[in-house]
Amino acid sequence: MIYKSLGTVIRGVKARISRMAHLNGIPFGWQARFYDHIIRNQDEMNRIATYIYHNVSQWDLDELNKAE
Repeated sequence: MIYKSLGTVIRGVKARISRMAHLNGIPFGWQARFYDHIIRNQDEMNRIATYIYHNVSQWDLDELNKAE
């Protein structure tokens, strides 16, 4: 079994997604900053999952959305 660090796995995922977007003409870029957080229980995971699910529909209202 090959063990890889989390950073290596994340870099691979980001590279594949970026390549797929580029090859398909999809305008795409990664967010420059992010917030790491350890999910400690099921309630917290459910709250975060709900936030992620609804976040897409709120993007046009987000002050950090620089789309014109």
